[in-house]
Amino acid sequence: MNDDTTTAERSPGDSRPWLVSGATGFMGGHMTTYLLDQGIPLRAMARTPEKLDGRRWPERWPHCEIVQGDVLEPETLVGNFDGVRVAFYLVDAMLDSKGYLQREIDGARNFAEAAAAAEIDRVVYIGCLVSEDSDSQYIMARKAIGDTLREGKVPVTEIRSAIIVGPGSAAFEVMRDCVFHLPFLVSPPCVDRLSSPIALENICKYAMELAVLSEAAGVILDAGGPDELTYADQMRIIAEVGGIKPRKIFRIPFLTAKMAAVFLPLVSAVPSTISGALIEGMRQDLGADDARIRKLVPQRLLSYHEATQAVFEKERNQGVYTRWVEGGLIFRGLNHTSAYYGKQATGNYWTNASADSVWKIMIRIGGDNRYFYLNILWTIREWIDWLFGGHGRTRFRRDPETFELGDAIDSWKVIAMEPGERFTLSFGMKAPGDGVLELAAVPEAGGTRIHATATWHPAGIWGLLYWYAMFLPHLVLFNGLTRKIGIQAEKLEAEMRDESG
Repeated sequence: MNDDTTTAERSPGDSRPWLVSGATGFMGGHMTTYLLDQGIPLRAMARTPEKLDGRRWPERWPHCEIVQGDVLEPETLVGNFDGVRVAFYLVDAMLDSKGYLQREIDGARNFAEAAAAAEIDRVVYIGCLVSEDSDSQYIMARKAIGDTLREGKVPVTEIRSAIIVGPGSAAFEVMRDCVFHLPFLVSPPCVDRLSSPIALENICKYAMELAVLSEAAGVILDAGGPDELTYADQMRIIAEVGGIKPRKIFRIPFLTAKMAAVFLPLVSAVPSTISGALIEGMRQDLGADDARIRKLVPQRLLSYHEATQAVFEKERNQGVYTRWVEGGLIFRGLNHTSAYYGKQATGNYWTNASADSVWKIMIRIGGDNRYFYLNILWTIREWIDWLFGGHGRTRFRRDPETFELGDAIDSWKVIAMEPGERFTLSFGMKAPGDGVLELAAVPEAGGTRIHATATWHPAGIWGLLYWYAMFLPHLVLFNGLTRKIGIQAEKLEAEMRDESG
């Protein structure tokens, strides 16, 4: 970048923290790490802050504080804004059921009121570009958030962004999934619509600098990259950077965006409500009139090719995690072609045994100890892997009673671990995608809650079909597995009591 001076350096003497909402989401998570890298004291707010534990932000950056807050429950926001200088509204779109537009408005209003009560200096909101003739519900919802925030007493800086090119960006991930997992693409004519995609690094820079510029208070600014490209162009560049042959695109005149959205769940792991809304928003050209924002915050804007290269590089350079984190490359088998977003199946069981006893049983998984429940299913899967040239029949544990990070357990590998609490195993059998299994012992009043979570990052349509075929068996398997672990932990404690007399 042309300007390496940080906002923190420009504001000596102002040590008030900034607040980022939606810290578990795509933009919130990346904005958090960007600001922390600049040395800015930060509060990362999330509806479910436990999802951030594996990121280890407070360990890596002592000036980071994680707080719980749900914009739809105003009472949870109390205290989070105290002493805050700037607050970023980066809550992901809530497209999961009817009434989401009203929920978006309610959440923005609650946020604006909490910011006003704490008398903070500025609210920054990153929305999306709006076309005058757009009728996309997604785009209209993002516009409504900005309008609602401006109804509050705190000055708002709204950045209307083009497609953001970064790991986890829903629009980028949909295109990446299509490029990597389809031999050719059948598309509606809107694939030739134009947009101005912007690199994640550039949008973060804009947001950070504008947050404290007086000229940016109360204004709406378009932000885009240096290239105006069709969606077809973007997919061609993704293929080029990914080292594969560009996909032939067949444009079908009668195929509408809404019809195309129906088939996306067969190709992409991006949640269908989000991917469908994004496809709907592709029906108009969305160029950015960004002359003003470029003047306010001069910086070198990455080309789409450079931004795409930065996605792959950022994934390769991800830090060490202690548990599964959405999109972490290590949990995708170090494979860029496996989907960023994962599908999950879970099981849990409550036991009156202590977490320590549960842990002693959990870490016996695999090898000659086997898998606690329905071992016949595990054996069948191992034989299938072996028939296809895999190592599924290999039964191995370095030690039958314990293991360490990096150990092999049959065809699995221990890739993340919090001793005494949880561990994550990487799936090593042949399959159209990559997955992990995480077991956790969580103390609860009077006992321990045992969790088993399987996360699958599919590779295209076969990976998705594999997941759907295994989903119900997984639910049965993991509920039974956690129950058996609990029973064995209780038995272990009973034996220990008998031995102590």
